[in-house]
Amino acid sequence: MKSLVRWGATLGLVGSTLVSSWLSSNLRALALTETEVMTMLQPVPVFTVTDSNGSPLVASVPKPGQEETQQAVAGVFISPQDAQAFVERLKKDKPDLGNQVLVQAVSLSDIYQLDQKNEQQSANDSEGLDFAFVPRQQQVQLAQQLLVRNGQTQQQFQGVPLFYAKGGPEKGYLTVKQEDGTQVIPFFFEQGQLQAMVENFKRQNPNIADSVTMEVVPLENVIDTLETSDNKQLNNIVLVPSQESISFIQSLQNSSRQGTPQAPATNRPQN
Repeated sequence: MKSLVRWGATLGLVGSTLVSSWLSSNLRALALTETEVMTMLQPVPVFTVTDSNGSPLVASVPKPGQEETQQAVAGVFISPQDAQAFVERLKKDKPDLGNQVLVQAVSLSDIYQLDQKNEQQSANDSEGLDFAFVPRQQQVQLAQQLLVRNGQTQQQFQGVPLFYAKGGPEKGYLTVKQEDGTQVIPFFFEQGQLQAMVENFKRQNPNIADSVTMEVVPLENVIDTLETSDNKQLNNIVLVPSQESISFIQSLQNSSRQGTPQAPATNRPQN
């Protein structure tokens, strides 16, 4: 998990010192492989509730379209605070269970890999574990407001919001130039992070400031697109964790270096 903190720190430096630009939207390539998707998801921490052995807490719910069949589902929290609040409620409502579980930080790529494995098991009529993302409700509300602002009043936002910006004459994606000269398209889990970048871009480029729009898409749709689309721009997408998540990982590492006990662990969940 150390790479998460290094990446987050670098992002803050790059975002404050390098100039954003526009990337055209007419390049083509092959869809990303499973390994490439995992590489893209690796820097993103998510949070699960598990026992001390790393086995996730699961709930049995009816399968869609098969109400008589139960399916095991594990929650994957985008916010560490939401995950911890869930554990605290569990300790209060079901102390026998709540006192046996804890919050674990894992990479989104690990969840993706397990989900791919479970899909294969399901295809072979084996019982697999499904994962359900639990978004930060404040960000969902901001996503809904953004849809309304952009004239999409008939849509109800579903899923984990990822915020990005477009603009310029061809409505290209707002990008950030990294230290090695490559252009990346940031998709933010936190609307405020994108807002700050957009405002900075507008100050630097007042002639096209009015063309800039913020948009939102579900994380689940982005992952599906990575697997199926032939758009070369997908190789330039970078998922930017929330500052809350980065700070949580930093606190875990600081506690580990200081040798102090820490309740949340960072092991990979077992299925």
